[in-house]
Amino acid sequence: MINVLIADDHQLILDGIQAFLEKEKDIHVVGTASNGKEVMQQVKEKPVDVVVLDVSMPEMDGIAATKALRKQHPNIKILIVSMYKKREYILELMRLGVNGYVLKNKSREELVGAIHNVYRGSQHFGLEVLDALPSRPERPVETAPLSKREKEVLRLVGEAKSAKEIASELGIVEHTVNTYWRNLKKKLNVHNVQGLVRYAIKHGYTEL
Repeated sequence: MINVLIADDHQLILDGIQAFLEKEKDIHVVGTASNGKEVMQQVKEKPVDVVVLDVSMPEMDGIAATKALRKQHPNIKILIVSMYKKREYILELMRLGVNGYVLKNKSREELVGAIHNVYRGSQHFGLEVLDALPSRPERPVETAPLSKREKEVLRLVGEAKSAKEIASELGIVEHTVNTYWRNLKKKLNVHNVQGLVRYAIKHGYTEL
């Protein structure tokens, strides 16, 4: 069972998301919140696997809530559901370590799928979200040359594949994928897998 907390300052949207998520057999809505402060209070009191988080909220917005969640509850998955597809918002939230980003004009099926993906450890960024990122790849600047296999792993990371999925595609064990991730983070001077995703997309590795 996936324990989900929903945060949005529009009650109609909050009620709508809650209504269709409660129809899913493997999703349990443990609570709702109208701002980031309520999110932080509820994650202290309830078991939460995934927070479905709006960006624009009063008192404590989605960006501030993401920072607090990553610091205090790093194991909770964060899925942004927002009307904003501005590049600066998306890149900032990716930098902070969100696990996914879905636009509010998408179907309920995509949101349910995104919740499942981030819960399993995959990334989920909708196509329109990825389209908002820089379209012209910049020249990669690494602190050390990347091997052919490291480039393959980086490409698959940029495609939002989990360690298990990468291991299966490349015919290696998951532990080896995690080793490649550690080496890539060191070489590229990023601090988490979300940083690798952003780097891969920004520098054109997903186009290889």
